[in-house]
Amino acid sequence: MPFFIIAICTSVLTVATLLPLSRSSRWWIRDLDFPRLQIVGSGIALLLAQAALLDFSAFGVKVIVAITICCVLYQAWWILPYTRPFPNEVKLFAGEEPRECIRILSANVLQSNRNAAALLSLIRHYQPDIFVTLESNGWWEKQLDALESNYPYSIKCPLENLYGMHVYSKLRLENSTTQFLVQPDIPSMHTVTVLPSGKKVQMHFLHPTPPSPTENEVSTERDAELLIVAKRVAGLDHPTIVAGDLNDVAWSTTTRLFRKISGLLDPRVGRGMFNTFHASYWFLRWPLDHLFHSRHFTLSFIKRLPAFGSDHFPVLVELVYDAATGVDQQGLEASVSDEVEAEEKIAEESGKA
Repeated sequence: MPFFIIAICTSVLTVATLLPLSRSSRWWIRDLDFPRLQIVGSGIALLLAQAALLDFSAFGVKVIVAITICCVLYQAWWILPYTRPFPNEVKLFAGEEPRECIRILSANVLQSNRNAAALLSLIRHYQPDIFVTLESNGWWEKQLDALESNYPYSIKCPLENLYGMHVYSKLRLENSTTQFLVQPDIPSMHTVTVLPSGKKVQMHFLHPTPPSPTENEVSTERDAELLIVAKRVAGLDHPTIVAGDLNDVAWSTTTRLFRKISGLLDPRVGRGMFNTFHASYWFLRWPLDHLFHSRHFTLSFIKRLPAFGSDHFPVLVELVYDAATGVDQQGLEASVSDEVEAEEKIAEESGKA
């Protein structure tokens, strides 16, 4: 009986590991990219059960143990870059004052959440230069406007469909636009931020829809939006930042492809996962809120902030404009096959329009 139960558990672990290898965009396959950490934990627990309950002299037992070990190692390979033993992709700023910094706070507010006071308190305490809110509707806009005296520059797109977006900035914004890159009711925001020195930073704020049975049955809408922006910023020689709730985990094939095509860096690599969702369930958390940047920046700090009633934690990142130090920072590199795959994903979504 223990062998039969453990064999079934091993089969489930194997299927959960193999299915994401498919290039299928079906939601129930792509969503298996998310719980790799949880799958590793389950795999280790399964190995302990196998060691305690099974007779290792039997050939069949050796087979299922070997399969379990392979699954655990494969799943761990994906999340390894977001653990501290892994080398940092972005250098920590090690210079002396003065520093030219840009501090950005990103928060998915959860449209139905009414604890705006807690978020406003966090913003007042941490004093970001720019903050972006996702899922912010007309009610949230009224609450956030209380900060306009300190954040005179803004881009606003209040919506009632869970995809409203607002950007507030202490720094001057230029050429600001709200665009609907893939879906007619899903906005993204694009602007140029002017640092105190006059240096200009291209910024993109995104919140694509997730693959799920209640929204999109496939991931093509999300994937296409990320890759359209990736191709826009690829090869640019000026400072660039992309941030927001991407409804994708840091280690997924799509996010990795975004990083390869865009050439942008992830400051979490070698520092931790900084899981932002789900704020209420510690055992079901993934890094869904992201910030990527060009080699013009090094990192001052990155931190996950306290919960404020949303299902997401806010995340705060301070970057230092330090082009001389950052020039030799190395991210993921795109191959010819990566370029082809990106074009195919964009074309697939364009063909549906």
